[in-house]
Amino acid sequence: MFQRFIDDFKESTGSALRLTSLAAAAAMALLVTTAFLCAAAFVFVLQNYGPVQACLTGAAIFFVVAMIAAGSYMIRKRQIEARAEQAAKVAKSTAQTVLSDPMLVAAGIQVIRAIGVKKLIPILAVGGLALGFLASRANGSSNEAPAE
Repeated sequence: MFQRFIDDFKESTGSALRLTSLAAAAAMALLVTTAFLCAAAFVFVLQNYGPVQACLTGAAIFFVVAMIAAGSYMIRKRQIEARAEQAAKVAKSTAQTVLSDPMLVAAGIQVIRAIGVKKLIPILAVGGLALGFLASRANGSSNEAPAE
């Protein structure tokens, strides 16, 4: 149970770190590119129209690049949130399906009556450990690459 929480935390942290480093690298490349393009546009507009129009052209170029970068970041962020929301829905529906089965609940009550509560607690603890190991083993053996 805790292994799943830890895996989810690792995945979300790794995804956030990758997203942040990608945004930083893109921002740095865009800054350098934009600086050269803006300098060229500035010189061109300065020679043809004057200094005020040249400064406004430079500001417009930086504004457009900033809007493109912000839009890309927001789209990526929404994609990650949608994936996390979908995974939460799947986990919640699976847990509700198992716990809402009346046959399973009736069988559980009969087992508790037959064995007794005091004897059942150590059995449940060992079963929980076995289930945790089984779940972590199943998650570790998948051949799928993590989604980025």
